[in-house]
Amino acid sequence: HAAPVMAKAGKGSIICTASVAGLRSGAGPSPYSASKAGVINLVQTACQELYGTNVRVNAICPGLIETGMTKPIFDRAREKGTDSKIGQLNPMKRNGEPEEIANTALFLASDDSSYVNGQAFVVDGGLSTSHPVAIKR
Repeated sequence: HAAPVMAKAGKGSIICTASVAGLRSGAGPSPYSASKAGVINLVQTACQELYGTNVRVNAICPGLIETGMTKPIFDRAREKGTDSKIGQLNPMKRNGEPEEIANTALFLASDDSSYVNGQAFVVDGGLSTSHPVAIKR
């Protein structure tokens, strides 16, 4: 709903939240992954639909971040004493922090990213560079 107002103003930045699960298999259950892939496609389509308006549309694709949604995973690991294993498959050897996602949003909202448009901006410490997740069979 904001896009027409931004287009009329001749500038703007729309930032959507997707996930690495929308880009890679094994990063989430099918319904979640499909919905996040849909967000990424929406961003790319909106980028084209807003052609010539100077309104940018991008998605942030977080990796494993402790949030309200993932808190049960982190709490369960703490209860079992396995919380040190969270992030062990990540090249950064840790999970991400909410502030790191917020800083990405600040960048995408700023004029510093004035030529970034239609992108799925991955913020996962490098986890999506490989397929480290074992799928249950």
